[in-house]
Order: sequence, then C-alpha cells, then structure tokens
Amino acid sequence: MVKLKQVIIVRKDLEIGKGKLAASVAHASVGCVRKTNEKIVKKWEKKGAKKVVLKVSSLEELEKIYEKVKDSDLPYFLVKDAGLTQVKPGETICLGIGPAEENKIDKITGKLKLL
Repeated sequence: MVKLKQVIIVRKDLEIGKGKLAASVAHASVGCVRKTNEKIVKKWEKKGAKKVVLKVSSLEELEKIYEKVKDSDLPYFLVKDAGLTQVKPGETICLGIGPAEENKIDKITGKLKLL
C-alpha cells in the first residue's frame, strides 16, 4: 500500500511569532492541497492526512529544496508573505510539499529535522 504524507518546511532564521508561523504552515498546506489531484487528496484524508513540519536554517537551504521539488512531479506551494505584520513583503517563510507518496517526498526532505 502506498503511504501518503504532506511536508511543510519552515525557515528557522526568521524571527516571527507562533501565530504567524502557524498561519504560514496552514497556508502552505492548503496551497498544496489545491494543487494536488483530488483522488490523491481523498486517499490522504481517508488515512488521517499525515503532515510533518520540518525545519531549515536559512533561505538558501529552503531555496535548494525548492529547486529540487520544482524538478519533480510533486505538488508544492511556496509561501511568500504579504509583509503586513512581522516580515518584509515577499519574504519566503515556508514550503509545502504533497500530499504525495511518502518515499518520493523523503528523497528530497529525508535528512531534515522536525521543527
């Protein structure tokens, strides 16, 4: 059986509040789901909609992962902030990947640590 999951990768170098972080992670999750095939989303939801939040230390590290995921067939969503509160406009906060096959996501994110 194919295991599905979604991963959200967050930058740890930004000084943002927990609420801002939670909203950005939610934005990444919803953005990814909207870009994913409906059949996959239904299977993922039926199995509990597994989500994992991982961290990177910098924008550069997140951009490297973003380039890899762009070259894959995985759904993804990059969150760039509007800049109305805690960060400057256009600041990249996090990257969502999936829902998709766990092993495909792990090839890109498998070495990252949990937030």
